Amino acid sequence: MPATDRFELPALPTTWAPRRNRLVLLPASAVLVVVFGGMAVVLPASWQLNDRIMLTLLGLVFAGVGLMLARPKVVVDAAGVTVVNFLRTRRLQWAEIVRVNLRQGDPWVTLDLTDGTSLAAVGIQPGGGREQAVRAARGLRDLAEAHGAASEPTTV
Repeated sequence: MPATDRFELPALPTTWAPRRNRLVLLPASAVLVVVFGGMAVVLPASWQLNDRIMLTLLGLVFAGVGLMLARPKVVVDAAGVTVVNFLRTRRLQWAEIVRVNLRQGDPWVTLDLTDGTSLAAVGIQPGGGREQAVRAARGLRDLAEAHGAASEPTTV
């Protein structure tokens, strides 16, 4: 049975991202910058300028980590898949994806690639809801089967 008979293919382009993470991390990062900057301004006069600068920079570093953690997403379009993880972004053609995996207990989807490697797709993760992650993984699997060279069944 073709994949398109089991599930309706997601409309292209589609973006999957852990929305709860972003909902928490983006405002928290802004609050960290404001709090650490405010602390640097209201500190007693006994604190030197370099202490104030370092406190402000520490707030910026914490906010940067928060923004990095909010970054993951998976974007699909007619040409392929863009996987944005914490530090790196990778563009894949549909034919490069052999299998889409999301097994019980996995922290996120992994993509098996034609070059024999695997790529974590952190933008699809059960932490934001198992049902939502399974739906996204199935959608990505069905799109990969419909657009690419993947013809064997996949694990979801």
